[in-house]
Amino acid sequence: MDVMDCSVKGKTIVVTGAGQGIGNELCRTLDRLGAKVIAVSRSIGPLNELKGDCPRVETIQVDLSDWKETRTALAPLGKVDGLVNNAGVAVIKPFLELTEEDYDRTFNINVKAAFNVAQILVPKMDPGSSIVNVSSLAGIKAIHGHCAYSMSKAAIDGLTQNLALELGPRKIRVNSVNPTVILTRMGRDNWSDPAKADPLKAKIPLGRFGEVNEVVEPIIYLLSERSSFINGHTLPIEGGFLAGN
Repeated sequence: MDVMDCSVKGKTIVVTGAGQGIGNELCRTLDRLGAKVIAVSRSIGPLNELKGDCPRVETIQVDLSDWKETRTALAPLGKVDGLVNNAGVAVIKPFLELTEEDYDRTFNINVKAAFNVAQILVPKMDPGSSIVNVSSLAGIKAIHGHCAYSMSKAAIDGLTQNLALELGPRKIRVNSVNPTVILTRMGRDNWSDPAKADPLKAKIPLGRFGEVNEVVEPIIYLLSERSSFINGHTLPIEGGFLAGN
């Protein structure tokens, strides 16, 4: 029996940031495994494309940085078994060049939206539900030019641990995944310069960046009952980077 085939079938799972990258591929994989997927994104084009490819997927277009609009959009949802807070932005600049707009945009999407979505959906969750927050290695380890982004992901890890503590008695588990550079469109755009990428790759014992499926599959594991005693953890997905640094 394939463990993954029987782990999320029939579960209702909400995925934010579903328009591209990890979130988009996660929606497609969950749909293939028989989950009822609710895909949330600000971008209608990618949502329509996802719906065309995966007709069973339910889509919700909303700007998650808008607190009230998000509450209105997600309020009608019924019982939810899983939530993946994946929506995020990365503003990569030296510390002294970051603006107030950069800071606010980063925290509104990466932190405030995740907090808000979780607060909306937790009352819709029964015992056995799972939340997975998509954090980053940058939340654990400082990376040049990532100050605001690193701060936001460290905040997500704090959210993960606090929710694990508070929701544990309700038998709702909360974990984070913390990837290094993953070769999504955003990852390729930000790390296309070998002068920037090669020094980081040199610190990764496996000698490469990650592929999208290498994050999707651990997320599915954490959503599933196969990880029923894993709670409050941040899971580095980084090819061994932390082992040598």
